[in-house]
Amino acid sequence: MKKTMLAVCVGALLSSPAMAMQDSDSATAAQLEKLLQQMEQLQNRVAELEEQLAEEREKEVEKEVVIVKQDEDADNDSATSEAVAPRKRITNNTALAARVERLEEDVEAAQNAPISIGGAVRAQYVWEDYNDGNKDRGGDFDFDLLRIDYSGSIGDVILSAQYRWFQYMESVQHAWVGYNFDENWQGQLGITKVPFGITPYNSNSYFFSSNFYVGLEDDHDAGVKLRYRDPKWDFDIAFFKNDEQGGVDGYVSNRDDRYAYDPLGVRFEGEGIYDTPTLAVGESNSFAARFARKYALADDRSFEWGLSGQFGQMNDGVDDVGDRSAWAAHGVYSVDRWTFMGQVSQYEYDMDMANDGIVVGAYAFYDTIPSKATLYTANIAYSMPVKIGPITNLTFYNDYSLMTNKRGGGEDTVMNVLGMAVSAGGLYTYFDLVTGKNQPFIGGSMAGNSQDTNTRFNINIGYYF
Repeated sequence: MKKTMLAVCVGALLSSPAMAMQDSDSATAAQLEKLLQQMEQLQNRVAELEEQLAEEREKEVEKEVVIVKQDEDADNDSATSEAVAPRKRITNNTALAARVERLEEDVEAAQNAPISIGGAVRAQYVWEDYNDGNKDRGGDFDFDLLRIDYSGSIGDVILSAQYRWFQYMESVQHAWVGYNFDENWQGQLGITKVPFGITPYNSNSYFFSSNFYVGLEDDHDAGVKLRYRDPKWDFDIAFFKNDEQGGVDGYVSNRDDRYAYDPLGVRFEGEGIYDTPTLAVGESNSFAARFARKYALADDRSFEWGLSGQFGQMNDGVDDVGDRSAWAAHGVYSVDRWTFMGQVSQYEYDMDMANDGIVVGAYAFYDTIPSKATLYTANIAYSMPVKIGPITNLTFYNDYSLMTNKRGGGEDTVMNVLGMAVSAGGLYTYFDLVTGKNQPFIGGSMAGNSQDTNTRFNINIGYYF
């Protein structure tokens, strides 16, 4: 067994997308560290036994030389000794070799660990200045979600899935199978992440950026994706047949019960911005591509820039009734403990009929977005390791989003999130002070025309396992 076995095992583990979960998960990191320690112990034991085996074989050679010399001068008694001694030596060495083989099998098995199950339980406190009842009560503390994650591999097939239960709905976040063609290329099939913009998130806070609310951040659809990764380049190209619920005629009870926002209908004149759409539509036959160039400027400095694009049809269950497209350019700069993120993106829906916007849905309610708009994001974060009881890290951040140039005019959508994330063992807590105008979950709508600014203070506490 070569000494490179441990490196191979670690490389295989770290290349698995199962080790790249989309939420901070200290418990998963602890499990990985424990597994790596066990593998290292196994490798050290294999090395010790191999050394012992080599010494035994060297002794055998020396003994055989003595036996040969004795054969030259001795009588038939020496032949009897030679007939017995080698048999005993073979028995001992076979037992040792079996132990080495068993440990080697254990190390090899560690490269293909069984499916692991993790997840999260989250609750949150909310205070809203735009909700008189909530404000008079001094805010509310509610259950947020229960989440179950599955990840790992069976043979050469990679598996990853996540399902979420909220108070008011349940939904799949992602569910795909994959295969590593080599150390750079990986394929994924199923409900997989749409490659677009800054990844894994164009934000630091619990609320994402405004891109999320128009379907351009952390969105997952049903299709196939090919990924390339090396130290300098990221490249993704994907085809999505439809959204995660099967498109406009998917077999679901409520099309707005979903984790991420998707276009679900056309908003006609006279309809309210939160109404169920009169004309239901869905994404169909979409293509997406993203590439990024990465630079390691120094041990504590890095930079990335990239471009993304999407294009696809909108279908009403019978015919294609329009097209959709989007593009983005992004940059990420990290120095020491600081991270700076910026992105500009634009989307457009070119529908065959006159409309007052596009109906989107998620989290059990409908909203409306303009059929065309431009979005800008600018984020800054500082990560500070600490030792305060169980607290090991504090991340301070400010995320800013602006949605402007809306087709049909109207007031801009603005959101600023000033916050801090606290890591303490399996607990990960967001403290967010959000100010917004025409922003969902901050008392508004992406298609709103309000000039008022609303404020929400939010504490989301999650235990990840």
